Amino acid sequence: MALEITDAEFQRLVKYMYDNFGINLTAKKVLVQGRLGNMLNERGFKSYNEYLDTVMADKSGAEVTTILNKLTTNHTYFMREPEHYTFLKDTILPYMKQSCGGDHILRIWSAACSSGEECYTTAMLMDQFFGNEKGMWDTRILATDISQNVIEKAKRGVYSDESMKGLPNEWKTRYFNDLGNGKYEICKGIKDEVIYKTFNLMDPMPDKYKHKPFDLIFCRNVMIYFDAPTKQALVNRFYDVVKPGGYFFTGHAESINRADTKFEYIQPAIYRRSV
Repeated sequence: MALEITDAEFQRLVKYMYDNFGINLTAKKVLVQGRLGNMLNERGFKSYNEYLDTVMADKSGAEVTTILNKLTTNHTYFMREPEHYTFLKDTILPYMKQSCGGDHILRIWSAACSSGEECYTTAMLMDQFFGNEKGMWDTRILATDISQNVIEKAKRGVYSDESMKGLPNEWKTRYFNDLGNGKYEICKGIKDEVIYKTFNLMDPMPDKYKHKPFDLIFCRNVMIYFDAPTKQALVNRFYDVVKPGGYFFTGHAESINRADTKFEYIQPAIYRRSV
C-alpha cells in the first residue's frame, strides 16, 4: 500500500518543487502520492518529510533527479508536433541561410530536451535541408534538461520503432543503426550534432547565451507544469537570448499571453522576436 502524504507534507513538497524548479503541483496531491508512495515504502521511508530531508541533503543530485523523474512526464517521440518542422524547413532555415551574415553558424537550443527525440529530429532535418552544403555550416544544437537521467538516455540515442513512426522511411535507413528487437540507435554523425548539458530553466540565463543569442529556441511541453507568473518570467528570459528575427517554439498545449510578451505571435505555438 502506498505511503500516505499528510497535508503539511504535501504543502512542503509543493513549495520545494515550486521554489526550485517552477513546477506547480498544488492540484496534484493524488498524482504525488501515486507516483511516490510505493517507492518510499520500498526504500524504507516512514514519511514524506523523511524523504524530503534526504532529497535536500543529497549533494550528488541523484535524489533530485529521482523526484523530478517521478513527478514529471518525459514522454516524447520523433517528429512530435510536425507543424513545427514544416515551418522550420520552409520558413526558418531559408531565412537563416540568407541572413547568417557569412559566418555559416546557426544557434539552436532545445530547452527541456528530454530523451533527445526533438534535437535529433531537428539535426536530421537540417542535414536534409543543407545537403551537400552541410559541411560548410556549424549547426550543432545545444540540448539541455534538468534531469541527468534523460540526458544520459539521449546521449545513448537508442529508441524503439514505436517512437520513430513519424519519421520518413528514408530517414530511418539513413540515420539509424538497426540493433534488432525493435531497437534503433541514432548514427554517430547525427549524435555529434548535439551538445548536451544539464540546466534548470529557473536559473538565470548564462551570459554567453546573451552574448551569442539563438536563432531558434524549442521549449515545448514543459511550461504546462508552471503557473502563469513563472511561465511569463521564463518566456521573458528566453526573449533576451533570441536574436532579432529569431524564433521561439512552445508546445501546442501551451499558450503565451500576448499582452505579457515582446515576442510576436506567428501562428499557434510559434513566436518571433522582431527584426
